[in-house]
Amino acid sequence: MSKTIAVLGTFDTKGEEFAYLIERIREAGCEVLSIDTGIIGKPFFQATIGREEVAKAGGNSIAELVEKNDRGFAVTAMMQGAGEIALSLYESGKIDGIISMGGSAGTTIGTYAMRKLPVGLPKVMISTLASGDVAKYVGPKDIFMLNSIVDISGINKISKTIFSLAAGAVTGAAKSAYQGDDSEDGKKVVAASMFGVTTPCVTKAKEYLEGKGYEVLVFHAVGSGGRCIESLVDGGMVHGVLDITTTEWCDELVGGVLSAGPERLDAAAKKGIPQVVSCGALDMVNFGEWDSIPQKFKDRNLYKHNASVTLMRTTVEECAELGRIIAGKLNQCVGPCTLMLPLGGVSAIDKPGAPFYGPEEDAALFDALRKNLNNPNVKLVEMENNINDDAFALAAAKALDDYLKG
Repeated sequence: MSKTIAVLGTFDTKGEEFAYLIERIREAGCEVLSIDTGIIGKPFFQATIGREEVAKAGGNSIAELVEKNDRGFAVTAMMQGAGEIALSLYESGKIDGIISMGGSAGTTIGTYAMRKLPVGLPKVMISTLASGDVAKYVGPKDIFMLNSIVDISGINKISKTIFSLAAGAVTGAAKSAYQGDDSEDGKKVVAASMFGVTTPCVTKAKEYLEGKGYEVLVFHAVGSGGRCIESLVDGGMVHGVLDITTTEWCDELVGGVLSAGPERLDAAAKKGIPQVVSCGALDMVNFGEWDSIPQKFKDRNLYKHNASVTLMRTTVEECAELGRIIAGKLNQCVGPCTLMLPLGGVSAIDKPGAPFYGPEEDAALFDALRKNLNNPNVKLVEMENNINDDAFALAAAKALDDYLKG
């Protein structure tokens, strides 16, 4: 059965380029469903889904966008409409991959639509920005960013090469997309969050859960890891969450470099996915090399983890606020959840004699969690162990196993 690729972009300003790309996709044996996100100029060719339909999906009309004459507003409107349409096409089984191209506006629109789609669906973005920092465009999704080399302006020796590479990438991926195998049927998937200072805990818990027949996906809690957990849970690809390491909230609150954003801990709570949550590495805020630490933090308790990473101990006040935030997130839970408190320390360096040992700070964290947690769906478990003790890890794994069995 032939695969269908969604080709999304401005067919007025870059119509000739998209026409060439579409020709290459069809030569590779795939069908094309084109989506026009242009606004003012006449389209180079007629799209399967026209610009008016895209604008309508974003809550506007093309006439309104033209009359407003605000480029930023127009890009946002078409971006939102393109996202709604792409998701609808995927959910109705009409597309097997998506490709787009553009500069800053085109990349913004195209990747927004791609981020609406689940992991595993091929996504290729030809962009003039692809050789720089593309984190905000890719987010937690599997988007292929391909550097256009030259500006996307006409058909020439270089652009032909790049467009042909992109067509081959998206069609090849669509044809060979992984579908799983029979041995995985019925195997439940667990997402686990880990940091260097919580590795022993997560490793022991992972071994236990894998022994029970689960597939455990471990994510490094460095911002992108937390966003990926939220995205996969939201996309229905995860059956349970072992959220041992919630440290990304330290960076979100205090201003470190590894924040996963304010939505961290939302997805599983709101979707009712069984989860076990703990306080892993809530003793630290992350920065880069020593010289990168903001001046206002220079007098804090700092620890040089390595040449590229400097850690800062969270204060009593920050720990209390972290407790309030995490309790608030778990108060959203509509499904089963266990919150586990490691009273003997929240990381490998939060124990007697270690650099971040802080009984007062931990007490503030635990007290705030106890006082602010008010959801009957959340079971509070306190253990005297350090988070990396085998007993704590196994208790967390068994609690999640019990939920998933039920």
